[in-house]
Amino acid sequence: MTVLFECTFDNARHIGLGVPSDDAPLRLNRLREDDCPAALFTRTRDEDDRAAALTALLAERPVVEVPADARHQVRMRPPLLPDHVGDALVSGFMMTHNVKIDVSAQDQPNWFVKGLGDALKVPGEPLSVPADAVAVCEEAEVVLVYVGDEDGAPRYAGYTFGNDLTDIGRFKQHAGHLSYAKLCDAGIAPWMHLGAPPRTAAGEVVIERNGATAWKGAFTTGTDAIHYDVAAIMDRLFAHRALHRPGRVHYVYIGADRSSFHGGFRAADGDRVTIDVSSHGVRMSHSLAWTRPGVARGQEWGR
Repeated sequence: MTVLFECTFDNARHIGLGVPSDDAPLRLNRLREDDCPAALFTRTRDEDDRAAALTALLAERPVVEVPADARHQVRMRPPLLPDHVGDALVSGFMMTHNVKIDVSAQDQPNWFVKGLGDALKVPGEPLSVPADAVAVCEEAEVVLVYVGDEDGAPRYAGYTFGNDLTDIGRFKQHAGHLSYAKLCDAGIAPWMHLGAPPRTAAGEVVIERNGATAWKGAFTTGTDAIHYDVAAIMDRLFAHRALHRPGRVHYVYIGADRSSFHGGFRAADGDRVTIDVSSHGVRMSHSLAWTRPGVARGQEWGR
């Protein structure tokens, strides 16, 4: 299966193939200023076409070799992230997995919005948590990526993996506060797989505190672990014209297995969360950072 990633190196955007190991040199192709890799996926309909279009693009772009000792100069980007953060929407579904629901579940899971493109954080970047969070947990998930075509209709591009950080404590206190519970940053792996969503993806979460392991646990996700038909719930979501915009990139988190919260653990400021999707050779690590409380601009009248 073809896997692509985008990054910034030497003050320019580049694209590469595969999931590189941490200590290996990188082989990149430098993009032109007018290149928009996301546009490739609005003109193709299956994996072979997408791979062929990508191969053709790379063949026309200069090759850049980044030695292992210069890897620190490379900054990964969320896959297909537009230059304008407002052209990306980060959202997801909750309570989708078989382990969390019963046969009486509704026919469409609840959908939520996490934010725009700047809510996405690649490995190594901290995940921001609201100052008044009640109880925060990681959620290891498959992330589906869609791109709006020339008519605005979202077209599937591929999938990656992410951490849908959630204030589950707020949701447990008040189920109507789901929208607030989801307003934490979202971790995302920079490597996008061009195939259909995985039927199964498995691995382990490790949470470190002060350099020592404080909690760890296994997870299983993928379409086989989900109660719903993923294609059907995506079709119903994108039937809403309000979500149609040419060029908009959608990152949809499709739900998680049990988390550290269900294991009785409470995450804290400064903890480091590592999600190792061993089934796909993807590993991402983020520190957690509680934000300081403040007053929104224009709200001083409320004091």
